[in-house]
Amino acid sequence: MKSLVLAEKPSVGRELGRVLNCRPRGKGFMEGNKHVVTWALGHLVTLAEPEVYDVKFKYWNLDYLPMIPEKMKLKVIKQTSRQFKTVKSLLQRKDISEVIIATDAGREGELVARWIMMLGGWKKKPMKRLWISSQTDSAIKDGFTNLKPAKNYDNLFHAAVGRAEADWLVGLNVTRALTCKFDARLNAGRVQTPTLALIVKREEDIVKFDPVKFWKLNAICTGFTASWLDRENHDRMFDRTKADNLLQKLKGKDAVVSSITKKAKSESAPLAYDLTELQRDANRRYGMSAKDTLRHTQTLYERFKLVTYPRTDSRYITKDMIPTLKQRLQQVAKAGYSSKVQPLLQQEIKSTARFVNDAKVSDHHAIIPTEIPVHLNSLSNDEKKIYDLIVKRFIAVLYPPYKFEQITLILEIENETFKATGRIVKDLGWRAVSVVIKDEDEEEDSTRSIPGLTKGQIVKVNELKLVASQTKPPSRYTEATLLTAMENPGKFIEDEELRDSIKSGGLGTPATRADIIEKLIRGYYVERSGKSMVPTAKAFELIKLVPETLKHPELTAEWERRLGKIAEGKENKGKFISDIKHTTIELIKKIKASNLKFEITNLSKEKCPICGKPMMKFTDKLVCSDRKCGHETGSKKETGLRTGRKSRKDYQMDKRLVQQFGKQKSKEEETLGDLFDF
Repeated sequence: MKSLVLAEKPSVGRELGRVLNCRPRGKGFMEGNKHVVTWALGHLVTLAEPEVYDVKFKYWNLDYLPMIPEKMKLKVIKQTSRQFKTVKSLLQRKDISEVIIATDAGREGELVARWIMMLGGWKKKPMKRLWISSQTDSAIKDGFTNLKPAKNYDNLFHAAVGRAEADWLVGLNVTRALTCKFDARLNAGRVQTPTLALIVKREEDIVKFDPVKFWKLNAICTGFTASWLDRENHDRMFDRTKADNLLQKLKGKDAVVSSITKKAKSESAPLAYDLTELQRDANRRYGMSAKDTLRHTQTLYERFKLVTYPRTDSRYITKDMIPTLKQRLQQVAKAGYSSKVQPLLQQEIKSTARFVNDAKVSDHHAIIPTEIPVHLNSLSNDEKKIYDLIVKRFIAVLYPPYKFEQITLILEIENETFKATGRIVKDLGWRAVSVVIKDEDEEEDSTRSIPGLTKGQIVKVNELKLVASQTKPPSRYTEATLLTAMENPGKFIEDEELRDSIKSGGLGTPATRADIIEKLIRGYYVERSGKSMVPTAKAFELIKLVPETLKHPELTAEWERRLGKIAEGKENKGKFISDIKHTTIELIKKIKASNLKFEITNLSKEKCPICGKPMMKFTDKLVCSDRKCGHETGSKKETGLRTGRKSRKDYQMDKRLVQQFGKQKSKEEETLGDLFDF
């Protein structure tokens, strides 16, 4: 008898098969003496479309909403049905005695495997779980030696099902309701809508911001500059006359050292990377999108085996990993990091609670390098950048703290107070390896040196300089700052009790946030302008029309918290879905009762070549304003119905197709995976 190993992707399946001494035996699987290895192509099975429950749901009609199936059904995804048939035939082979689930070790990976097995007719029941955090041969072998009972992950599967069904109920119902009610191509979801609301709110704050001029008075001395402070320690003057008078009063006067304060300080290294923090830093430093960062890190994990599992929300490792640290350091030393690694290898490697904490590791530990030999020439430039970030953070967290002496200097000029700060570096510590990557609107730490002075000493002021400035509006979100907002939505919630209750939640998960951002861009709600995320006119309209409940982070953050409890076995999935159904019914009621209108404010002078309606203008393309047509120009996707270079005949054919099907089935008919907040 043999064990059937089910991986999530062909590349991973082939690697598992190689380690298990399996060879290709047919299309879509490998086989050896003890194992048969096959794979999915991501999701092979998904929740069924609405029309499976009732034929009337083929048509988008507000009167048919809400759609609340009593029990959700599954279906095989047509595009990958051939591979599903392969897996199903293997599940039903008489010589297969057990299934080893080897999909990604997380919530969605569990869903991928269990749904395939359910529709594949797995009746024999014996199941085990491969749970590994790196794709090295040693990790794979160790994982197969220590397989877990699949029942240990039943609650994780229940949480995954709860997430999928909740997204179906809310996403499909609200999207259809908005589209039908306002006759516009609109879609909403329990994560993407509150995320978009954050971006829109920030843009509104920027637009209504009224800048105010202010002045600062600086005393430029030899070796340092001191800034004037009022009695409340504010350094800004909003009265120009007061500023000019102060300048004239103090001009030509010397300063007296009023006090010098010195404090020894230390700063520990930043924590190791989880996915969100890695995406933030890659965006800050390289302008890389969250999606591209995940893609490159996934390649480093799957193909090159150079880093551990990327879709993690932990920034710690476990105690049992401490013995592996030396070997990991030895390998990265050979990849050009020798000067940074050697100081660590020359002594016993010390690990602190900032890096090693079993209690703060859930499904997976932090992203760190593996012990696999590194061949940087095999990596693309972007893969090298991501690897460099991960390696330097890994090395830095093992270094001692950055130590410095903080100096605060207070000067008096004609009874007016001036302040200068600086620091004397005592030990660079981890900063010799890595630097802190800040957002553009964050102030740099003061690292200026202060000359040796004594209390009461007279200091010559070389120049008094009045600097004019004005208050600045809040910055637009970058992907880095948006990821932070999605991870910590509590700061946008005024209710203190509720804010505290959702600290363990968030908008999406580390594994899904990149896709949420991309969906907002694909739906023409957000456009990239350099690093900034700029909402479109369509975004403002959607946020105006969508029910209040869905645009605030409280709802989805609470859902994530409850899904986490389901995964821990502390909450029942049935109760959760019952509440989601009630929420869906209420949302649809509010949309139906709305008296608002969808207003198109970005119409161009161009007419759609298919239906003749005006085209809406976005930065790099035009989109037909008629939701039933949806023709696009200025992109690779010339139209929603046909692609490629178009002749007059093609346009006429497209027009007939729109006329034929437009009233029956909207062009924006949902693709489940695109609506779901996966």
